[in-house]
Amino acid sequence: MEVNPKVIRRTKIVATVGPASESEDLIARLIGAGVNVFRLNFSHGTTEKHVKVAERIRKQASIAGQYVGILADLQGPKIRVGAFRNGSIELDVGDRFRLDLELEDDAGDIRGVGVDYAELCDNVVRGDTLLLDDGRIRLRADDVEASAVECTVLVGGQLSSRKGINRLGGGLAAPALTAKDLTDIDSLVEVNPDFVAISFVSDAEDIFQARGRLEQLNLKPAIIAKIERAEVVGDESILHAVLTAADGVMVARGDLGVEVGDAQLIGIQKELITQARKLDRVVITATQMMESMINSPMPTRAEVFDVANAVLDGTDAVMLSAETAVGNYPVEVVSAMADAALGAERQRVAKTSKYRLDTAFSNAQETIAMSAIYAANHYDNVRGIACLTESGTTPRLMSRLSSGLPIFALSHLSTTLQQLALCRGVVPLFFDADAFDPNSVDSRAIEFLLDGGFLSKGDSILLTKGTVLGTAGSTNIMKILPAY
Repeated sequence: MEVNPKVIRRTKIVATVGPASESEDLIARLIGAGVNVFRLNFSHGTTEKHVKVAERIRKQASIAGQYVGILADLQGPKIRVGAFRNGSIELDVGDRFRLDLELEDDAGDIRGVGVDYAELCDNVVRGDTLLLDDGRIRLRADDVEASAVECTVLVGGQLSSRKGINRLGGGLAAPALTAKDLTDIDSLVEVNPDFVAISFVSDAEDIFQARGRLEQLNLKPAIIAKIERAEVVGDESILHAVLTAADGVMVARGDLGVEVGDAQLIGIQKELITQARKLDRVVITATQMMESMINSPMPTRAEVFDVANAVLDGTDAVMLSAETAVGNYPVEVVSAMADAALGAERQRVAKTSKYRLDTAFSNAQETIAMSAIYAANHYDNVRGIACLTESGTTPRLMSRLSSGLPIFALSHLSTTLQQLALCRGVVPLFFDADAFDPNSVDSRAIEFLLDGGFLSKGDSILLTKGTVLGTAGSTNIMKILPAY
C-alpha cells in the first residue's frame, strides 16, 4: 500500500526555540525541515520575548501554509544550589561538602553552598544519595542538621552556580506551580499557546489548578503533564490520575532519569507511552534525543536508534531541547530527526495495531474512529482517512491506533487544527464544510484533497462526519468514497 509522498512522516517533531533559532529566518527554515510544534521554555527569557517569538511562529506558519502548534513550558519548582563566589568549584571523591539553608546565596565555595529549598532537611535522611547537575555530581548525606546537610562526595567534577538537586528515588517535592509559574500563566493571554506543559507534576491536583487558572483567563490550551518525579511513576494510582486529568504527557527523561536511574528509564518510557495511548492522551518523548548535534552536523547511530525506538513504542512526538535552542545545527538536527522517525515508520510493526480489537466502545464517535482505522488498514485501495471535525476528537482517537495512512483532519477552527499538529499521523487542514451545501460536502472534501495533492484520481478515501455538520462530538457516519 503506497501513500502519497506529500504526506510521509507521521511522528511529530517538537523543537525548542532559543538564541540559535528565534529569528524569523530560522523559524521558517525549521518549519520547512519538519517542525510541527515549537516549545517556548519559560525557564528562560521574558514575557515580551516569548510574545514576539510566538508572533513570528504564527506568521511563518501562515506563510508556509501549515498549522504549527506552540507549547508554553512552565519552569516549575526546580530545586537548585545557590551561587558560588567564583562561579564554580571542583569537587573530588571523598571531599566533605555542605548544603546549607542559611548560607548567603552567593557565598558558595569548596566547603559548601546555599540551597533554595526550605524543606531540604525534612526530606533527606542519613545515607541518601543526592544528585547535583543532572546526576553528574553525587553526594552521600552523612549528617542531617536543622538547617544543613553534611555530605561526602561520591562522584566528583565541576559544579557551577544554580545547578539542580535531586534525590535518588525521588522525594524532594515542592508544589508544581510556583509563584513564577502563576505569573507566567497570566502572561499567556498574549502568547495564546496551543499547549501548556506543567513541570514536576506530583498529582492530578496540579493539573486541575493549572486548568482552573487558565480558564479564568478564557484560555483553553491542551495541558501536558511532564513526568519527572520518581514517586509519580512509582504509584500506579497517582500516575493514572495524572494521565486522566491531563490532555497529554511528556516523558521528561532528564530529571526522571536522575531520580529513577537510567537503567530503569527505558522500561518506564515504554510503559508511559503505552498507558498514555490507552487513555487517548498524546505523548511527547523528550530530553537528549540528539544531543551530540549541539556541536556536530551528524547524529550518532545510538541517537538515531533512540528516536526510532520511541517511534516504534508509539510516541506522538519526539522533542529537541538544547539541540535547536542553542545548538550550532538547528535545521540539520530537525532533518536528521525526521529521517530517523521516517525510517522507523516504514517498519511493518509501526503500521499495524491490534489495540482495542477486543474492547467495547463507549459511544458512536469512538466506534466510528476505531472502525475507520481498522477498515483503512485492511482495504488496499484506501489512501487516507478524511475527518470532518469540530473539536478534533475523532482524528485524535484515530491517531491512537497504528496505521501507515494519513488522517486528514478537516476543520474551520484554527485552535483545533493547531492542537492536532501534535497528534501522530494527523494532517491538519483548513476546510470550511459550512460553506457548502450539505449534500455536496463529501465531493467537495475529495476535490479539496485532490487539488492539494494529497490524493490522486483513482484512489479511495475513507470519510467520517456527523449527521449534523458543525456540531462537536456528533461523528456517526463512515463512508468509503472514490476520488474522481
